[in-house]
Amino acid sequence: MTTHPPDAAPAPAYDDDIVRHFFLATVLWGVVGMLVGVIIALQLAWWPANLGVPHLTFGRLRPLHTNAVIFAFAGNAVFTGIYYSMQRLMKARSHDLLSRIHFWGWQGIIVSAALTLPFGLTQSREYAELIWPIDLAITVVWVVFALNFFDMIRRRQVKHLYVAVWFYMSFVLTVAVLHIVNALAMPATLTRSFPIYSGMTDALVQWWYGHNAVAFFLTTPFLGLMYYFMPKAAERPVYSYRLSIIHFWALVFLYIWAGPHHLLYSGLPDWVQTVGSAFSIMLIAPSWGGMLNGLLTLRGAWDRLRSDPILKFLVVGISFYGMSTFEGPMMSIRAVNGLAHFTNWVVGHVHSGALGWNGMISFGMLYWLAPRLWTKVHNEGWVSLHFWMATVGIILYTVPMWAGGVTEGLMWRAFNEEGLLQYPNFVDIVARLAPFYWMRFVGGLLYLSGAVLMAFNFILTIRDAAGGSAPAPVAAK
Repeated sequence: MTTHPPDAAPAPAYDDDIVRHFFLATVLWGVVGMLVGVIIALQLAWWPANLGVPHLTFGRLRPLHTNAVIFAFAGNAVFTGIYYSMQRLMKARSHDLLSRIHFWGWQGIIVSAALTLPFGLTQSREYAELIWPIDLAITVVWVVFALNFFDMIRRRQVKHLYVAVWFYMSFVLTVAVLHIVNALAMPATLTRSFPIYSGMTDALVQWWYGHNAVAFFLTTPFLGLMYYFMPKAAERPVYSYRLSIIHFWALVFLYIWAGPHHLLYSGLPDWVQTVGSAFSIMLIAPSWGGMLNGLLTLRGAWDRLRSDPILKFLVVGISFYGMSTFEGPMMSIRAVNGLAHFTNWVVGHVHSGALGWNGMISFGMLYWLAPRLWTKVHNEGWVSLHFWMATVGIILYTVPMWAGGVTEGLMWRAFNEEGLLQYPNFVDIVARLAPFYWMRFVGGLLYLSGAVLMAFNFILTIRDAAGGSAPAPVAAK
């Protein structure tokens, strides 16, 4: 049985130009999305940073930040890895025209989001704020991507479907279903629409979508990237191929039921809330099985962590996956949720996953791909520097948010001797959080600075390749 990405056999000419396109888009939107995040972090710590401009206030920029980081940065990173690995796993070239339509269509959607959200054109749905014409465009572009993806599988020259492809398939299919069901709406004008759901049904559909957007946009495709690029970088087979299959089926079955844990203590029927919590807690098993499978792929090569920054990125990314998938189920327990919900603890949890898991895996993949798409990275010392900037930045971001969130939750529920709220003025609690907000800003700024350093390093790498004096690209396998 194959225990590593089977791409050593002779293969047709691959379309690596589309990989380069998505690679560069990943770097660009990563810097932009993280910059907007740092700006709104500063606004929370220091209100004059709003500049008195309505279009640049926190409420307008926050959805722009989430969409840019999730769908622009992480989305383009996933497409980069999929187009590179799928062609090699399937021994089949992607369809050139469909690939270009996918690329330019996706970038057009991102630009459309940047042009509408700051002006308040939104459906006010978490991770699905974009107005209905853009939702239609997303559907069309996704169908083009799906046709291209499954056509490569149809034309494959290998019988076996490596496990990374399974995770990619769950991404393509489930995101399509999530988007279509959650985006169903009745248009009123070109920029306004009304959802077809109402009340708790609307809330349940939204968080069925919202949580599974995290599951099937930010988790399963990145696990596919882990199963492809970790063995490549480590030059070792996957620790257990059987475990990877169990990991896949258990994860996709359990994840789809976990959304109701976002609606604990709401009007949702208790049994639905309980199902959400139960399935969330069970998710620890497959999630940690996948984490251990990724880390143990390095067996016999742990000494390489001293000198290989790419492996450092991947190992820290997988470790944050494990931490986030433990913290999330714990926060779905009613007693913990009662303290954590609506606090900055949730912000810390989300960003430990986004910056720690998605970000670090993406950075490691990009650094591994650069020599194979262009030439040797211009300054390898900067790669290690970027790793430490990102790692320290994550810690400076998440730890204050965890501490601030617990502080916030405890102050909300504090009572004095007379049984009255000890902190009746909400602003008193906000003022107490100011030091945590400043630390979060510093951590985010450091993480952004690492991404800017990476972008500059890649610009110089491409210049070296264009100059003709640099070493040839590493042979693509």
